[in-house]
Amino acid sequence: MRIIILLIFLISPIASLAQSDDQPTGTIAVADDAQSDAAMAMRIRDILGALDGYGDISVVVSSGIVTLRGTTLDTDAAQRLNTIVGRIEGVVAIRNEVLESTDVVERLNPALERFRDRAAQTIAFLPLALVALTVFLLIVLFGFWLARRRQPWERLSPNAFIADIYRQITRLLFIIGGLVVALDIVNATALLSGILGAAGIVGLAIGFAVRDTVENFIASIMLSIRQPFRPNDTVEIEGDTGKVIRLTSRATILLSFDGNHIRIPNSTVFKSRIVNFSRNAERRFTFALGVAPDADLDRARMMALETLHGLSFVLENPEASVWVETVGDSWVTLTMAAWINQNDTNIVLARSEAIRLTQAAFDNAGIAAPYPTYRITGQTTAPDDAEPHTPAKAATPAPVQDVMATADKELEKFVAQERAELAREDLLKANAAEE
Repeated sequence: MRIIILLIFLISPIASLAQSDDQPTGTIAVADDAQSDAAMAMRIRDILGALDGYGDISVVVSSGIVTLRGTTLDTDAAQRLNTIVGRIEGVVAIRNEVLESTDVVERLNPALERFRDRAAQTIAFLPLALVALTVFLLIVLFGFWLARRRQPWERLSPNAFIADIYRQITRLLFIIGGLVVALDIVNATALLSGILGAAGIVGLAIGFAVRDTVENFIASIMLSIRQPFRPNDTVEIEGDTGKVIRLTSRATILLSFDGNHIRIPNSTVFKSRIVNFSRNAERRFTFALGVAPDADLDRARMMALETLHGLSFVLENPEASVWVETVGDSWVTLTMAAWINQNDTNIVLARSEAIRLTQAAFDNAGIAAPYPTYRITGQTTAPDDAEPHTPAKAATPAPVQDVMATADKELEKFVAQERAELAREDLLKANAAEE
């Protein structure tokens, strides 16, 4: 029994503390009458009437105890009543019996009122918004008109690709400028920082996603500014050899000697080793031939030089040259080098003719490289009627064949025809700076 009484004494302070939540604190006045209760109720009604959402709340005050009944649109509004009423002087306790309304019409009315208010604001704001939109369109249209003109962009950059970049930048600047002016008219410049921030984040994400495309675009700019080749130049890029057709904003187009189109991305071209065979008209070809190991090497060298100098397509300057390359078991290798004008002479045919005629000169002089011989040791008996082998007399070589660059001229016609059909997409210019 004593334990139960002790528990009652311990729990009673906690219960009283729970009842005092959101209740007025302080000393209760003794002089309470109906007149002060009525004045207090009137004061509370006036306050709730001035606040939105409390029009249906009834207030009853008896001996300083305020009883609230009715409905509100949400629970939070009902809880706030304790704070509001608790600040009234003379309130002893509050009985908050206000419930959250479940009436559909009552809950929709505030939303409809907000919608009507916003619609009215929009209609009132519409003329100013139309003025801002008109100014924005005028600025953008002027920027697009200025970018579409040939001048001053072609004067600033003769390169068509760079001039087009200038036009794109101009359009973008005028769009941003028009947006800033329009937002300033409607007094919404604070949105600009958010728009630019979002655009920066989106641009960064796109930049990572299209990194290869951006690299190719920058390479196109660099190649169009400092052109390492010209139209119809014979170049070698990444092992592909052909004549240059055109340089676009995405790739370099070559025409191989087999008549095939080779499309190489500009990022690859910019980073690769480029061999331009057409930058100098003079081009050297080399070949190697073997002579007998017992031959007079100086005589063989002079014979090869006379043969090369006798060819009409071989240039006198730079001079042709011959030297001993290697000495083997069965022959000595000589290397011959001569120069031609590749604009008029096909290097493949010229090299072929030089090899044929030089080999014929060695054969006629009897110093050509023999077949490989092997010495076999042991007792062998040759037949009595065996005759020694005599080399056959070399035939007189045919005259020099035509080595004109006819095939190259035909390829140049194909290149010129394709360039004429797609001239607008070409970034190669004859007067561009050479790298």
